Amino acid sequence: MKVEKGWGKKLWGRLSIRWRLLLYFAGFAAVMLGLLWTLQVVLLDPFYQAITVADVRKSSAALSRQLFSPDIEQTLETLAADNQVCAMVVTSDGQVVASADTLPDCLLHRMRARDLFALYTLAVENGGSFFQEFKWSEASDWSYPTRVVLEQKKGIVNVELAQNAQGEQRILLVNAMITPVNATVRTLRVQLLLVTGVMLVLAVVLAYLLSRKIARPVMDINASARALSGGQYTPYTGNGYREVMELDATLTRAAADLNRVEQLRRELLANISHDLRTPLTMITGYAEVMRDLPGENTPENVQIIIDEANHLTQLVNDLLDLSKLQAGTVSLTLTRFNFTELVRSTLLRYQKLTEKNGYVLSFEAGEDAWVEADQTRISQVIYNLINNAIHYTGDTKVITLRQEIGQDSVRLDVIDNGEGIPEDQLPLVWERYYKIDKVHRRSTVGTGLGLSIVQSVLELHHAQYGVTSQVGKGSDFWFSLKTVTPEKQNSD
Repeated sequence: MKVEKGWGKKLWGRLSIRWRLLLYFAGFAAVMLGLLWTLQVVLLDPFYQAITVADVRKSSAALSRQLFSPDIEQTLETLAADNQVCAMVVTSDGQVVASADTLPDCLLHRMRARDLFALYTLAVENGGSFFQEFKWSEASDWSYPTRVVLEQKKGIVNVELAQNAQGEQRILLVNAMITPVNATVRTLRVQLLLVTGVMLVLAVVLAYLLSRKIARPVMDINASARALSGGQYTPYTGNGYREVMELDATLTRAAADLNRVEQLRRELLANISHDLRTPLTMITGYAEVMRDLPGENTPENVQIIIDEANHLTQLVNDLLDLSKLQAGTVSLTLTRFNFTELVRSTLLRYQKLTEKNGYVLSFEAGEDAWVEADQTRISQVIYNLINNAIHYTGDTKVITLRQEIGQDSVRLDVIDNGEGIPEDQLPLVWERYYKIDKVHRRSTVGTGLGLSIVQSVLELHHAQYGVTSQVGKGSDFWFSLKTVTPEKQNSD
């Protein structure tokens, strides 16, 4: 049978939170129990022996520094009792100087003189100290270095030599017994079996309780989120962890945003459809009149057709520009140019509108400001802001452009005296589908997509922009660009 690669990952990916938690806790319990069994059973005897050896060496080192002390007898007994060892100090000719027999099975006090001398010889051959582990049987006729196969007890002997200034030598022998730990191991095994059972049961119960606590809110939220694509979401009303509640709040906001975007999308389609239909209807109507009625083929009617065709072209171009800007496919062509002169030349395009419809457009500026930016795109920004002001300026038809030069930037404000924008709607005016007035009306100029284009272009330039407004007093749309110094302007 052929096993598909990666089946383990796929199976793991299908597991619910409840089963994953159960496996995590079971794995953790298995690791901890394995560690306990290894340390408390398998490695208990080696650890015990290593600690005993370290104690023997430590006691020998402490006693070897005081072998010629007048109170060696008292020192020997104290250290031997504290460290659970047996110790003896003898001279090189076998005379016992001090002895501490604190162990019931002390190996040193069972040795004969020739055995002690053998240890002394080995210590001399090893540069002054000697360490050896011994095993023997109570029934054996023990003599060094014989080792009996049927051992019942184990002892460790450490030999240290010391010599004073007069050349006298003394030998320190320290012995510790290693008690068999078989009974202890058996006891620990029984205890670990009980601990293993308890830990496994606790792991299962804890995993079940935690998975129920964590998984239930997630499952409820998941069930509600299935309807999120349609903008419908029922907020979670139970109790849960902070992350669960934050997820619920995020999905609630997402549902509200989806509903708002869907509503704005519908309004945009309605507005775009109206703006496309109006010039097409007028072009078709005037063309039919010119075709069917004698004498209607006048320059005025032809101009109306041209104007509506241009308006339709402008609308399509704005849609394409907005799509490219928001898709991030537009690259900037940065050049140094006179920003103030660009504003003046843009205002000249509205001369016919001001003469025909009575709009008053004024520009307040001091000295000229130079910037480094994409001149075509910045011209588009200025044009769209003016169009927006014309669209909403109201009956006053007064629009003011004001330029202010700061330390390293220039700011342009486009101010109208229209109805203004409510404060709660100010953050929304730049959004793609947003329209301030819900009743559609055809703009005198522009297409109604200008603010979205303005925002996209200014963000490409990393420029600052914003809007301030008061209901009944009008709005002030502004943006600022970094200026270049005359030296940079004149240098290439």
